[in-house]
Amino acid sequence: MTRKPKPPEPDSSWLSRVLSFFSGDRSSARQQLKTVLREAEKDQVIDTEALSIIEGAMQVSNMQVRDIMIPRSQLVTVNASTEPGEFLPIIIESGHSRFPVLGEGPDEVVGILLAKDLLPLSLDGKLDEFQIKDHLRAATAVPESKALNVLLREFRTTHNHMAIVFDEYGHFGGAVTIEDVLEQIVGEIEDEYDVDDDSYIKKFDDNTFVVKALTEIEEFNDYFKTNFSLDEFDTIGGIVLQSFGRLPKRDDSITIGSLNFRVLNADNRRIHLLRVTENVENDDL
Repeated sequence: MTRKPKPPEPDSSWLSRVLSFFSGDRSSARQQLKTVLREAEKDQVIDTEALSIIEGAMQVSNMQVRDIMIPRSQLVTVNASTEPGEFLPIIIESGHSRFPVLGEGPDEVVGILLAKDLLPLSLDGKLDEFQIKDHLRAATAVPESKALNVLLREFRTTHNHMAIVFDEYGHFGGAVTIEDVLEQIVGEIEDEYDVDDDSYIKKFDDNTFVVKALTEIEEFNDYFKTNFSLDEFDTIGGIVLQSFGRLPKRDDSITIGSLNFRVLNADNRRIHLLRVTENVENDDL
């Protein structure tokens, strides 16, 4: 009788080293753990994607909401006293799915409005009967200092997808979504700002565009009638990164010639998505 070969056992040397880190000082062992995991990936014990996810999860445990939040200046909000006929075009144009609803004061967020709740009323021609207070979802409030791993657990428990962020003085500072947290672990997830796979530039309004950082400089120059050099970089992300002189974070912005570049999506390795605004008063390029 022929016995089936036993499956290979994990390399006890690196596995024991990994386990040993959980019994000591986690902060001091973090970099050593990364080194061991990268050795495991090199030895094909884990694949590259698994390594990236593990490192992303480790990174999230060391981050706070303020590191990834969507600033208030980038949010599309709805005022509770506004009629549907006024805010519906804004909702349609934005393409977003969730909207913080503001009360009387600038820091009063009374709830979250879901775009899908407007669809049946719009199709039935009953928007005139719409009362926003009857369709509000509860707004979860979190401080800027909240740990991301704690927030992720709360998202999973409550089944909420968005939280409203307040600073230490109680001012409404922005919002954070479950997608924003997951992107830190698994990488970029397509959202309402993303450009189609077969396109790199999306026009948002008359002078605002959403541009993938991987857009080739030649294509960017043709579209915006600019003359960025092709000598040092192949993509517009390279130009923007050079201008910052560092790896920028979400909502960091910089003006280059007649264009303002605001980072919409970036991780600890590269820029993913940019909002480009044309400054008509400046035509240096």
